[in-house]
Amino acid sequence: MDLPSRDEIRAMHLKYAPSGEVFDRVFTHCEIVWKVAERIISLSGCRVDPELVRAGCLLHDIGVYRLYDAEGRIGGQSYIRHGLLGHEILESEGLPDELCRFCSCHTGVGLTKEDVLVQGLPLPPADYVAITPEERLVMYADKFHSKTTPPTFVTPETYETYVSRFGRHKTEAFRALRAQFGTPELESLALAYGHELT
Repeated sequence: MDLPSRDEIRAMHLKYAPSGEVFDRVFTHCEIVWKVAERIISLSGCRVDPELVRAGCLLHDIGVYRLYDAEGRIGGQSYIRHGLLGHEILESEGLPDELCRFCSCHTGVGLTKEDVLVQGLPLPPADYVAITPEERLVMYADKFHSKTTPPTFVTPETYETYVSRFGRHKTEAFRALRAQFGTPELESLALAYGHELT
């Protein structure tokens, strides 16, 4: 598969970003997720295609741009739709399904058709679950940084507490990811970006 370069992906972000401020927030987050993933690869020695992981990290949140209105505020659409919106963007750009899935399959620790139906989520009923090692790694690395205002790095303990509100099976899914990939060192990244570690 011919993977887009960082510059090509950055240009795609710029194409869809409604403002420079929103671009900075989203693209910086995507780059941070890649830095976290690099640390995990180095730490765990997991067998993944690092270039595919890089592309997945840099593309996974491109759908967020479709949630913003002209004034740069999150509009009426539910945030949970950003993965599906990103999948649609990448599909429209002619990218293969292997890359599109990084968008639609990174939310939480995976959304099943049952999650969609039971929680009444505004998504077509289907499984949005990371399958490949690369998809699972991008999904996992994403849990350690948040685009909140201000942006923050998130410890595994904080994320586990957060995801536990969706049920024990979600906590167990996160623990399985942690057992597979290990715990990345976040303190130096938080210091480098000037983001709090919570």
